[in-house]
Amino acid sequence: MDTHIIDEVVEQLKVMPQHLQWQVLEFVRALAKTEVRGTPGQKLLQFAGSIPADDLQLMREAIEQDCEQLDVDSLVTTLPHNNPVILDR
Repeated sequence: MDTHIIDEVVEQLKVMPQHLQWQVLEFVRALAKTEVRGTPGQKLLQFAGSIPADDLQLMREAIEQDCEQLDVDSLVTTLPHNNPVILDR
């Protein structure tokens, strides 16, 4: 464990107002409860090359046409305490 990181976090907490300290504490508690999900990449290597090249090209084209567009007006993110924040352009 890197105690330098812990020391730096403690120093930053010392200068924060109490309400922000509580938010940090809640965030850390939530992180501690987070479980790692998914399949390790090493186990997925057996599938490398199994998608036909034609299908990959179709996927690539669909991504380029539809997925690279961002509707900033509808972009919303949620911060701790479920406070929605609208991101401006």
